[in-house]
Amino acid sequence: MVFGFLLLNHVGNAQNLIENPSFENYIQCPQTLGNLKKDLVDWNVPTLGSTDYFNGCSQAMGTPKNFNGEQPADFGVGYVGLYLYAPDDYREYLQGTLTKTLKKDEVYRLSFYVSLAERSDFAIREFGICFSEVPIQVQTTKTLSKMHLSKVPGDVSNYLEIKYDDFYSDEKEWVKVEIEFVAKGTENYLVIGNFKDNKRTRRFKTKRSGTKGSYYYLDMVSLYAPLADTEDEQTFELNKEHTFKNVLFDFDDYDLLPSAVDELEEILRYLSVNTDLKINISGHTDNIGDESYNLFLSRKRARAVAVYMMGKGISKERISYQGLGSSQPISTNKTAMGRHKNRRVAFVIKAP
Repeated sequence: MVFGFLLLNHVGNAQNLIENPSFENYIQCPQTLGNLKKDLVDWNVPTLGSTDYFNGCSQAMGTPKNFNGEQPADFGVGYVGLYLYAPDDYREYLQGTLTKTLKKDEVYRLSFYVSLAERSDFAIREFGICFSEVPIQVQTTKTLSKMHLSKVPGDVSNYLEIKYDDFYSDEKEWVKVEIEFVAKGTENYLVIGNFKDNKRTRRFKTKRSGTKGSYYYLDMVSLYAPLADTEDEQTFELNKEHTFKNVLFDFDDYDLLPSAVDELEEILRYLSVNTDLKINISGHTDNIGDESYNLFLSRKRARAVAVYMMGKGISKERISYQGLGSSQPISTNKTAMGRHKNRRVAFVIKAP
């Protein structure tokens, strides 16, 4: 059976324009509430609200269990938590960095995933997005209003609302929130949150005596320019092993090399379009060293690719990986070049 693999003319457009999109890269493992701006890379908070960062590395601020409920991470081991509705108009926000300024008049698609915490008393119907030219920093714990934004230097005029016909009330599954918009050409940062006060927030009680608020977990923020159609097409056979050409490793190492990124991004785009397909990843080593250690190292190499893909938005349910050590060489182990080829990762694309 042959399946079309769409290779894109403009691979750069397939890059996620959000830095650290699934919150996997951190400065330090989170240990306390409200410490996101000190814990997390490329993300901060634009107000005095105490947005939270959770990561599986932590006991106090871990995943899936935490102070507001239990939610497994689908895109690695980290995610963010914030109040989008609370008494006295208290609000929490999340501010992220784009990899580059958006192009004026181009259409982009923004998405992220949310899940309502079990201990929330309310669910809300819409999320607010504000793009800005410079980072926003306002000294308030309450609603980040248009009055506040009018005093921020630079352009902050690209404000969006993502509405949902029902309420975002799922407490078990991640719900995808997305919108397309036209860029103004000044967008360098984005802020996610609720920019409406309590009176204007569309909500409903999830419990009979709700007073605490609406707390959401948030993960995998993606920003893409929709891609033009392309006639370049290559075919891959399903359920057959293919070897990454550029996903190779240094001796006794499992860190991805920069040369691997473009090839991984092509496959990521393919998996993002063909959401019913799964991928199995196999890591390999040369024959130098103890075989038990080589099995360990090869699994680490396969995991490095899997974590990269999860960090870019592919659900962990669609990815499996294994280490095969030095048992399946594709070249001689008698030369340095041959051993380098054997330090590889292969993959199988599986039909549903």
